[in-house]
Amino acid sequence: MSNIKKVIFLLFILIYFASFSVKLVAQNDTQQQTENSNNEHYFRIMFYNCENFFNVTHDTLKIDDQFLPNGDHHWTWGKYNQKVKNIAKVITAVGGWTPPDIVGLCEVENRYCLESLTKFSPLEKLNYQIIHKESPDRRGIDVALLYQEKTFTPISTHFIQIDFSFDKDKKTRDILYVSGYTNKKDTLHIFVNHWPSRWGGQLESEQNRMFVASVLKNTVDSIFEKNKNANIVIMGDLNDEPDNKSVLETLKANSTFDNIKSNELYNLSYYLQFEKNICSHKYQGHWANLDQLIVSGNLLLKKQKLSTSLNDAHIFKVNFLLEKDDSYFGVKPFRTYIGFKYHGGFSDHLPVYLDLQRK
Repeated sequence: MSNIKKVIFLLFILIYFASFSVKLVAQNDTQQQTENSNNEHYFRIMFYNCENFFNVTHDTLKIDDQFLPNGDHHWTWGKYNQKVKNIAKVITAVGGWTPPDIVGLCEVENRYCLESLTKFSPLEKLNYQIIHKESPDRRGIDVALLYQEKTFTPISTHFIQIDFSFDKDKKTRDILYVSGYTNKKDTLHIFVNHWPSRWGGQLESEQNRMFVASVLKNTVDSIFEKNKNANIVIMGDLNDEPDNKSVLETLKANSTFDNIKSNELYNLSYYLQFEKNICSHKYQGHWANLDQLIVSGNLLLKKQKLSTSLNDAHIFKVNFLLEKDDSYFGVKPFRTYIGFKYHGGFSDHLPVYLDLQRK
């Protein structure tokens, strides 16, 4: 074989293995995320903070001026359509072979955005149904829930409005509460949350999140009073970490798992952050779990037909949702904007999801 042919042959081998390696990395990124997808008793619930999922039309009742073509972010239809495709890609990727049965979302401006996502994106063939209502939030960002008709049937929906006792003029997002049946007739109580931000400082704003936590706790307690074995899943961006007062003391989401009681709450995201060191959000170099998964103890009891475990809670931390962090080392979420500069990414939060198993 001539030297030229040898060089060509070696180049071919290198290209082949390089291509194979890229595919292998991609497969490894999602292997754990999709390993239960072929399980017929599998039920997947995900939550995603979409980061400013605004459309391009001005709502005169909301403060959405930044996300208009002539606003600070120069938000255009092209950027909006790319945002829709990005969110659809995330939901599809989290599902793996099977789309998530339930998708909780926050930072969604209105139903138009949700219909763009479910009817005019790669999700259109999945036939997701929408549960949404305009909330009193001044910026106009809401929580919402998408569900698969074949695997989940809502039986009641409540949008719990937050009326702050210490500030009548303060507005925030509703808590979305949906109860329904899985396709195996198991009842689920699902809460989608987006608690008040830390704007103005964590300690200065803490009372806002503690108040919302108390409203959620009262609703959860009313469910337990009717059924101490209720299957409850709380998900959302709580804008606090699992060991902060609002979550640990007010909501009373337990951080230990050695003496499970069916009518108490347990924070799977505490385990992810402090035991497995896996988090969904990064701010000034600090990774934390603001996006949390909290369940009732009944779901952690293996003797029940429907159950989950510490190992069934996940953060979808894959390469295409991350980028190099030049300021604080390592990686960070690949977001849509950095300040007012369009960056073209997905969100400043990573998705979280929970698998339920059934005997």
